[in-house]
Amino acid sequence: MPNKAEQIRAAVKDRYASAALAVAQPSSCCSPDPGVGEGFGASLYAVDQTGELPPAAVLASLGCGNPTALATLLPGQTVLDLGSGGGIDVFLTARRVGPTGKVYGLDMTPEMIDLARRNQVEAGITNAEFLLGTIEEIPLADESVDVIISNCVINLAADKDVVLREAFRVLKPGGHLAISDVVLLRPLPAQLGELMAVWTGCVAGALVVDDYLDKLASAGFEDPEITPTLVHDRDAVERLAASIDLPSDLDREDVLKESAGAVANAFIRARRPE
Repeated sequence: MPNKAEQIRAAVKDRYASAALAVAQPSSCCSPDPGVGEGFGASLYAVDQTGELPPAAVLASLGCGNPTALATLLPGQTVLDLGSGGGIDVFLTARRVGPTGKVYGLDMTPEMIDLARRNQVEAGITNAEFLLGTIEEIPLADESVDVIISNCVINLAADKDVVLREAFRVLKPGGHLAISDVVLLRPLPAQLGELMAVWTGCVAGALVVDDYLDKLASAGFEDPEITPTLVHDRDAVERLAASIDLPSDLDREDVLKESAGAVANAFIRARRPE
């Protein structure tokens, strides 16, 4: 039997594969959005950012922020996007680092990689490359990238310590991490962590803020900071709870009361020491 980490990875992979196929086949009955509603997706990007991108890249945006607005990006830099999905953040970043720069998009879902590569051709982006692999084993050399971005992906990993150590490994000295992610402002009821639908919806896999900061520091990062950008109220939590089957030993009202105000979208920054 697969262990919990493998179960989580398989569940996430299946859900995001379905999202990629739903975008690629608009007539599908499936929704491309595995998020929790408002505060997720392409609405978090300015129209002038998305207006010239392939529609499928925009529709496939399932994140909780806009890391391209957070990261300090300069011409000629090498950037890595962890969990690149349909490619929206890769394409926006590729424009900013220019023809002398390079952007890698890493995703574990073959369907998303295929979608992103088709979007890349349509967008005419030449300074980007999409890699199939996991964020726990980044297929790049040590100290090879200047900036790492990510959008609502690290919270989906079962072992965040491994992911953050890998991110630290591939960053050049002085490089920085600039990501959007879901965090917890206080712990959720333990039973919610067992619900795979909640995990793949970016909630139960999220870390409490202090734990996230500790893990960044343990991986070697300096100056970590987490800035919540949107706290999800009871209405947002209720929309999520309506889409999943809670175990019989969990009272829906208690779950709503415990969860409201505990989940937040956030910007997370940290840097590798010089």
